[in-house]
Amino acid sequence: MKNNKFITIPQLAKFLGLSRIAVYNKVKKGEIEAIKIGRNYAISKKYVDDIVGKKLSAKRKKEIDEAVKKTVKEYGDVLKLLGKE
Repeated sequence: MKNNKFITIPQLAKFLGLSRIAVYNKVKKGEIEAIKIGRNYAISKKYVDDIVGKKLSAKRKKEIDEAVKKTVKEYGDVLKLLGKE
């Protein structure tokens, strides 16, 4: 990726190893944050770093922590049993 602040859907698709249509559909569903510029979408490189795990935002860390707590609450006994095997 070059030193631009944004990348395009085709660039992100190539980087992630997905089809351009798959990435476009994720953008349309709101699964990938992007801004629309004319007929094209631009995705922030900071957001790309987030989704590939280079950096973890406070919001994303909070979401992960909540998911872990919920999983432990719902499946704690099963997780303990699996840990013993």
